[in-house]
Amino acid sequence: MSSSRRNQLKSLLLQIGEEMVEEEALEAEQLKLKHMEENCPSVSIPGCMQELQDFCRKIHKKIDLLDEERYDMEAKVSKSNKEIDDLKLKVQDLKGKFKKPALKKVRMSADAMLAALLGSKHKMSTDHRANLKQVKKEVKEEEKPAGDWRKNIEDKAGMGGRKKMFETET
Repeated sequence: MSSSRRNQLKSLLLQIGEEMVEEEALEAEQLKLKHMEENCPSVSIPGCMQELQDFCRKIHKKIDLLDEERYDMEAKVSKSNKEIDDLKLKVQDLKGKFKKPALKKVRMSADAMLAALLGSKHKMSTDHRANLKQVKKEVKEEEKPAGDWRKNIEDKAGMGGRKKMFETET
């Protein structure tokens, strides 16, 4: 096929395509107008107060019906979305098991971990040793020499001994 013949056929196809696009646009516009005429009649606002109130009631009823339809459609869509997600999971399960990747050990300080999790919100350092109380060790007084252990037992024996155990030294 010669190039001139090819270009001629190409231009004819483009013209036919343009005409088809224009026809589709006109059909869509006509469908839109037809739908608007069926579902949205022309509004004639009544002059009397009672007629105006009746007109408003009719409009509210239509709005309520449309809201019910919208709610039903949303419920259907959410239900179908849930079914789609479930089916996707089933397909994924049928394809094969998903291998979990081996996790690498990461050495990270507590500050670095909090900074990674919280980002710029983390300003405090977690130096726990700095927060500990300082305790001074007191040197205990030298314990009294025990002396004779038999003597201690004799002192604590009997009622007098029990009483001595519970008395505090002053």
